[in-house]
Amino acid sequence: MGSRIGRMFRNFNLESRAHRELQREKPLPAPRYATPDNAPVTAQDAEVTGEIHKKNDPLLALLKTVYVESEDPKPQALEQQKEKEEEERRPLKFSLPSDPYGICDITDVPKGKLSIVEALTAVNNHKRYPQTWTPEKVAQEYSLDLKDTRGLLNFFVPFEVKILPPAIGKKAPKQIEDS
Repeated sequence: MGSRIGRMFRNFNLESRAHRELQREKPLPAPRYATPDNAPVTAQDAEVTGEIHKKNDPLLALLKTVYVESEDPKPQALEQQKEKEEEERRPLKFSLPSDPYGICDITDVPKGKLSIVEALTAVNNHKRYPQTWTPEKVAQEYSLDLKDTRGLLNFFVPFEVKILPPAIGKKAPKQIEDS
Protein backbone atom coordinates (compact mmCIF):
# COMPACT_ATOMS: atom_id res chain seq x y z
CA MET A 1 0.00 0.00 0.00
CA GLY A 2 2.81 2.39 0.88
CA SER A 3 4.57 1.73 -2.41
CA ARG A 4 1.45 2.73 -4.36
CA ILE A 5 1.25 6.06 -2.58
CA GLY A 6 4.97 6.64 -3.05
CA ARG A 7 4.65 5.86 -6.76
CA MET A 8 1.74 8.31 -7.09
CA PHE A 9 3.77 11.17 -5.59
CA ARG A 10 6.79 10.24 -7.66
CA ASN A 11 4.83 10.20 -10.94
CA PHE A 12 2.63 13.21 -10.15
CA ASN A 13 2.92 15.87 -12.86
CA LEU A 14 6.03 14.14 -14.22
CA GLU A 15 5.75 15.45 -17.77
CA SER A 16 5.44 19.11 -16.80
CA ARG A 17 8.36 18.81 -14.39
CA ALA A 18 10.50 17.31 -17.16
CA HIS A 19 9.62 20.14 -19.58
CA ARG A 20 10.41 22.73 -16.92
CA GLU A 21 13.85 21.13 -16.30
CA LEU A 22 14.66 21.08 -20.03
CA GLN A 23 13.74 24.77 -20.44
CA ARG A 24 16.04 25.92 -17.63
CA GLU A 25 19.35 27.53 -18.62
CA LYS A 26 22.26 25.19 -18.66
CA PRO A 27 25.29 26.01 -16.49
CA LEU A 28 28.27 27.47 -18.30
CA PRO A 29 31.27 25.15 -18.69
CA ALA A 30 34.58 26.10 -17.07
CA PRO A 31 36.86 28.24 -19.25
CA ARG A 32 39.55 26.40 -21.20
CA TYR A 33 43.12 27.30 -20.47
CA ALA A 34 45.71 28.03 -23.14
CA THR A 35 47.51 25.00 -24.53
CA PRO A 36 50.98 25.00 -26.10
CA ASP A 37 49.39 25.06 -29.58
CA ASN A 38 47.45 28.22 -28.78
CA ALA A 39 50.17 29.82 -26.63
CA PRO A 40 52.22 32.60 -28.19
CA VAL A 41 55.75 31.59 -29.19
CA THR A 42 58.43 33.53 -27.33
CA ALA A 43 61.98 34.19 -28.52
CA GLN A 44 63.38 31.74 -25.98
CA ASP A 45 61.06 28.95 -27.22
CA ALA A 46 62.10 29.60 -30.80
CA GLU A 47 65.78 29.45 -29.78
CA VAL A 48 65.32 26.10 -28.00
CA THR A 49 63.48 24.50 -30.92
CA GLY A 50 66.18 25.76 -33.29
CA GLU A 51 68.86 24.25 -31.03
CA ILE A 52 67.07 20.91 -31.05
CA HIS A 53 66.75 20.70 -34.84
CA LYS A 54 70.28 21.99 -35.56
CA LYS A 55 72.82 19.40 -36.75
CA ASN A 56 75.65 18.78 -34.24
CA ASP A 57 78.74 17.64 -36.20
CA PRO A 58 80.93 16.47 -33.26
CA LEU A 59 78.15 14.23 -31.93
CA LEU A 60 77.45 12.91 -35.41
CA ALA A 61 81.14 12.04 -35.86
CA LEU A 62 81.15 10.17 -32.53
CA LEU A 63 78.02 8.29 -33.55
CA LYS A 64 79.66 7.18 -36.80
CA THR A 65 82.58 5.64 -34.87
CA VAL A 66 80.27 3.28 -32.98
CA TYR A 67 80.01 -0.15 -34.58
CA VAL A 68 78.15 -3.09 -33.09
CA GLU A 69 78.72 -6.70 -34.12
CA SER A 70 76.38 -9.47 -33.11
CA GLU A 71 76.80 -13.23 -33.42
CA ASP A 72 74.81 -16.29 -32.48
CA PRO A 73 76.16 -18.22 -29.48
CA LYS A 74 78.50 -21.03 -30.43
CA PRO A 75 77.26 -24.62 -30.00
CA GLN A 76 80.04 -25.30 -27.47
CA ALA A 77 78.71 -22.58 -25.19
CA LEU A 78 75.25 -24.16 -25.32
CA GLU A 79 76.71 -27.60 -24.50
CA GLN A 80 78.66 -26.16 -21.57
CA GLN A 81 75.49 -24.54 -20.28
CA LYS A 82 73.62 -27.87 -20.51
CA GLU A 83 76.47 -29.63 -18.68
CA LYS A 84 76.34 -26.98 -15.96
CA GLU A 85 72.59 -27.54 -15.60
CA GLU A 86 73.17 -31.30 -15.37
CA GLU A 87 75.72 -30.75 -12.60
CA GLU A 88 73.06 -28.97 -10.57
CA ARG A 89 70.86 -32.08 -10.57
CA ARG A 90 71.15 -35.04 -8.22
CA PRO A 91 69.95 -38.62 -8.61
CA LEU A 92 66.89 -39.78 -6.69
CA LYS A 93 67.55 -41.40 -3.31
CA PHE A 94 64.19 -43.20 -3.14
CA SER A 95 61.54 -44.04 -5.70
CA LEU A 96 58.37 -46.08 -5.90
CA PRO A 97 58.75 -49.76 -6.83
CA SER A 98 56.01 -49.78 -9.46
CA ASP A 99 54.92 -47.19 -11.99
CA PRO A 100 51.75 -45.58 -10.60
CA TYR A 101 50.82 -42.31 -12.23
CA GLY A 102 54.08 -42.14 -14.20
CA ILE A 103 56.17 -40.86 -11.27
CA CYS A 104 58.91 -43.46 -11.71
CA ASP A 105 59.98 -41.96 -15.02
CA ILE A 106 61.90 -39.36 -13.01
CA THR A 107 65.51 -40.34 -12.42
CA ASP A 108 66.96 -37.14 -11.02
CA VAL A 109 65.80 -33.87 -9.46
CA PRO A 110 67.34 -30.39 -9.30
CA LYS A 111 69.40 -29.56 -6.25
CA GLY A 112 67.28 -27.86 -3.63
CA LYS A 113 64.17 -29.85 -4.64
CA LEU A 114 62.64 -33.13 -3.44
CA SER A 115 60.39 -35.70 -5.02
CA ILE A 116 57.22 -36.64 -3.13
CA VAL A 117 58.65 -40.00 -2.09
CA GLU A 118 61.88 -38.41 -0.85
CA ALA A 119 59.97 -35.77 1.10
CA LEU A 120 57.81 -38.39 2.81
CA THR A 121 60.88 -40.52 3.58
CA ALA A 122 62.83 -37.59 5.00
CA VAL A 123 59.93 -36.44 7.20
CA ASN A 124 59.26 -40.00 8.37
CA ASN A 125 62.94 -40.58 9.23
CA HIS A 126 63.05 -37.34 11.19
CA LYS A 127 59.86 -38.24 13.03
CA ARG A 128 61.07 -41.71 13.98
CA TYR A 129 64.70 -40.89 14.75
CA PRO A 130 65.00 -37.16 15.50
CA GLN A 131 68.45 -37.54 17.10
CA THR A 132 70.04 -39.10 14.02
CA TRP A 133 67.98 -37.38 11.32
CA THR A 134 68.47 -33.76 12.38
CA PRO A 135 67.48 -30.93 10.03
CA GLU A 136 71.18 -30.38 9.24
CA LYS A 137 71.65 -34.03 8.21
CA VAL A 138 68.47 -34.03 6.09
CA ALA A 139 69.58 -30.80 4.37
CA GLN A 140 73.00 -32.29 3.63
CA GLU A 141 71.60 -35.63 2.46
CA TYR A 142 69.14 -34.12 -0.03
CA SER A 143 71.10 -30.96 -1.03
CA LEU A 144 68.54 -28.57 0.48
CA ASP A 145 68.75 -25.19 2.20
CA LEU A 146 68.75 -25.49 5.98
CA LYS A 147 65.95 -22.91 6.34
CA ASP A 148 63.71 -24.80 3.90
CA THR A 149 64.50 -28.11 5.59
CA ARG A 150 63.55 -26.79 9.01
CA GLY A 151 60.28 -25.48 7.59
CA LEU A 152 59.58 -28.84 5.94
CA LEU A 153 60.22 -30.81 9.12
CA ASN A 154 58.22 -28.43 11.33
CA PHE A 155 55.15 -27.86 9.21
CA PHE A 156 54.79 -30.93 6.96
CA VAL A 157 53.16 -33.78 8.88
CA PRO A 158 52.57 -37.10 7.08
CA PHE A 159 49.47 -39.14 7.72
CA GLU A 160 49.43 -41.35 10.78
CA VAL A 161 47.78 -44.74 10.54
CA LYS A 162 45.98 -45.97 13.66
CA ILE A 163 44.99 -49.63 13.68
CA LEU A 164 41.86 -50.68 15.55
CA PRO A 165 42.32 -53.83 17.66
CA PRO A 166 39.86 -56.57 16.84
CA ALA A 167 36.87 -56.56 19.22
CA ILE A 168 36.40 -59.78 21.11
CA GLY A 169 32.67 -60.41 21.23
CA LYS A 170 30.73 -57.32 22.34
CA LYS A 171 32.87 -56.63 25.43
CA ALA A 172 35.05 -53.74 24.25
CA PRO A 173 33.91 -51.03 21.86
CA LYS A 174 36.20 -50.16 18.97
CA GLN A 175 38.59 -47.43 20.05
CA ILE A 176 41.82 -46.12 18.69
CA GLU A 177 44.82 -46.75 20.91
CA ASP A 178 47.08 -43.75 21.40
CA SER A 179 50.71 -44.70 21.36
